[in-house]
Amino acid sequence: MTDRILADAYNLKKLIREAEGLADESMLAFAKLRQAMIAARQNPEVEVNTGQRALMRLSQAEQQAMSMSTNLLRVHEELSEIAGEVARSDDGVATETAPSAVIPDTQEFA
Repeated sequence: MTDRILADAYNLKKLIREAEGLADESMLAFAKLRQAMIAARQNPEVEVNTGQRALMRLSQAEQQAMSMSTNLLRVHEELSEIAGEVARSDDGVATETAPSAVIPDTQEFA
């Protein structure tokens, strides 16, 4: 394996993990926001329907974040396959993704 292929492999490995981490961070941020929004509307001085549309939009954003995370898992899986063919695993351990971690293409969210 050439030095260039190895350098590219290390860079891709670092960047995909970074992207996956950011996807997780966005989902955590959404969860914190949802919790704060629901807590704020539990104030007795606030009508029960206050913020309902905002909560619905947040739910859509959460679905999109989950879809993004799922697609990043697919990207990771594809890159792992390529590494096995081209670069060979740099540490001898291939990335394995459990089938339950990835939503099949036919079950995408709208």
